[in-house]
Amino acid sequence: MEPRVLDVRPYHERGEEPYQAIMDAVDSLEPGQTFLLINTFEPTPLYRVMDRKGFGHECTRVTDGEFHIRFAPKS
Repeated sequence: MEPRVLDVRPYHERGEEPYQAIMDAVDSLEPGQTFLLINTFEPTPLYRVMDRKGFGHECTRVTDGEFHIRFAPKS
């Protein structure tokens, strides 16, 4: 199953908070589906929220302004 991908960099460019869009994307995941978040920074506070929802994470810094954070359901 392909991961659900959400790029929130445009939200930051517009000065908007992407939290609700992230939560909407997470709520729409199929059972077992992973979620790939593309962000401008490492969203450390989001890790606690996602942990409570049952997801682990792995963050990869692609460039100075691009981070790929993969959230996968914990087994």
